[in-house]
Amino acid sequence: MEKELKIAVIGGGSSYTPELIEGFIKRAKELPVKTLYLVDIETGKEKLEIIYQLTKRMIAKTGLDIEVYKTLDRREAIKDADFVITQIRVGGLKARAMDERIPLKYGVIGQETTGPGGFAKALRTIPVLLGICKDIEALAPEAWLINFTNPVSIVTEMIHRYSTVKTIGLCNVPISMINNVAKIYDIDSSRVRIDFVGLNHMVYGKKVYIDGEDATAEVLKGLVEGKSMNMKNIKDLNWDAGFISALGMLPCPYHRYFYLRDEMLEEEIKALEEKGSRAEQVMKLEESLFKLYQDPNLDRKPKELEERGGAYYSDAAVSLVSAIYNDKGEIHTVNILNKGGTPDLSEDVVLETNAMIYRSGAKALSAGRLPETVKGLIQAVKAYEVLTVEAGISGNYNTAIMALLANPLVPSYKVAKDILDDIIAANTKYLPQFSKDKNTARGE
Repeated sequence: MEKELKIAVIGGGSSYTPELIEGFIKRAKELPVKTLYLVDIETGKEKLEIIYQLTKRMIAKTGLDIEVYKTLDRREAIKDADFVITQIRVGGLKARAMDERIPLKYGVIGQETTGPGGFAKALRTIPVLLGICKDIEALAPEAWLINFTNPVSIVTEMIHRYSTVKTIGLCNVPISMINNVAKIYDIDSSRVRIDFVGLNHMVYGKKVYIDGEDATAEVLKGLVEGKSMNMKNIKDLNWDAGFISALGMLPCPYHRYFYLRDEMLEEEIKALEEKGSRAEQVMKLEESLFKLYQDPNLDRKPKELEERGGAYYSDAAVSLVSAIYNDKGEIHTVNILNKGGTPDLSEDVVLETNAMIYRSGAKALSAGRLPETVKGLIQAVKAYEVLTVEAGISGNYNTAIMALLANPLVPSYKVAKDILDDIIAANTKYLPQFSKDKNTARGE
C-alpha cells in the first residue's frame, strides 16, 4: 500500500502558501499527501485562518482526499511528519523594513537577503530555525526539512553545522533563470539546462544548454540587448555588454548588488524617498493579496501572487519533495554540502549547485573549479556566511563585527560597527543572544 504523507508547512500563513498548495495539487498523482498542517505563530493567526480557508477551497475544488489542519503548535504539526517545509520571516515585514533602511543610513546597500540586511535577518532567524530542528529531531527524526527561509544559504549552513536533521535548501532564483531563458527563446523550460555553481543569491550559470546544445553565447547576447533576466523584486537595470562579455557566464539578479553597487544604491535611496522601502511596498501588496484570498469564491492561486516575487515557488518546492519521495534521480539546483561540488570551497560548507536527487538525499554534480573571475567573491561571501552562522548561534559581538567586515558590501570597521549597533538596538526582542551582559567589547 502506498504511504500516505504528512506535510508540515512552518509559516503556513505566508502569502506564498497558495503557490505551494497549487504545487501539491498539480502533483497529486505522484505525491500521496494525506495530511497537511499549516503552522504559524500568534501574531500570524489571522493570516493563517485566511490561508487555511483558501487552502480548503482549493483542495475541495479538486476533490482530493487531503485533510488540512491549522495550528499554532508546531510540535503537533511536526510529529511524525514526512516533510517539513520552512518559509518563515522572523519579525515580519516590519523587521524587513528595518533591514532595508538601517544600512542605507551609512551609504550601504539595504536588501533583505544580501549584505547587512540579510545579516540582520539571519541573526533573527537562526535561533528560531534551530528550535524547529530540535523539534524535528525529537518528533520526526526521519523527516526531510525543505528550507525556503531566507537567507537560504546561511540558514541551511546553520542546520548542517548544529543539527542532525536531513535538510536541503531551496530557492526559486535558478528555476526563474531557466524559465527566463525559455521565454527569450519562446520554448518550453524543459528544453533548457543550466550548469549552476556558487551560493544562494550568488549563483552563476556557467553554461546554458538548449536541447543539449551549448547556447551560452546566444543567451548572453540576448541579456545585453536588454532581455529581462530579473526577479519581480529587483530593479531591472540592463547589464553592460562589456561586463557580460568579460564575465562569460549568466549572472543571477542578485549579482547587481555587487557588480552594479553604485547604481543599485542610488536606485534604493531614490525608491525609499519616492515610495518607501521594498518591504513597505510589499506590505501594501500583501494587504491586497489577503483581501483577494478572503473571497469565498476564490478557489485557486490568484495571478496577482506573481507580483510578490514568488513565481515558480511551487514548482521548485514540490518537485523537489516528489523527487525525494519517488527516488527520481532528477537534477535540481539546491543548497547542500559541498561534497563533490567544487574543490575551491571546503567540503563542509553549503553551496548552491546542480545535484541528483534521490530518496537518500542529494548528490552534487561536479561543477569543477570556480572560474578565477568569480572565485574570490564567492569565497569571501562564503566566509561571511560561516561567520554569520557562528555569530547567530553564539551572540558574540566580535564575531558579528568580523562577519559584517567579511561581506564585500561593507566598506569599513566603523560602518560595520555602526550598522551592527543599530541592528542590535532595533531587534532587541529577537536577539536575546546579543545581551549587553554577554558582550563587553562594544566600547560602551
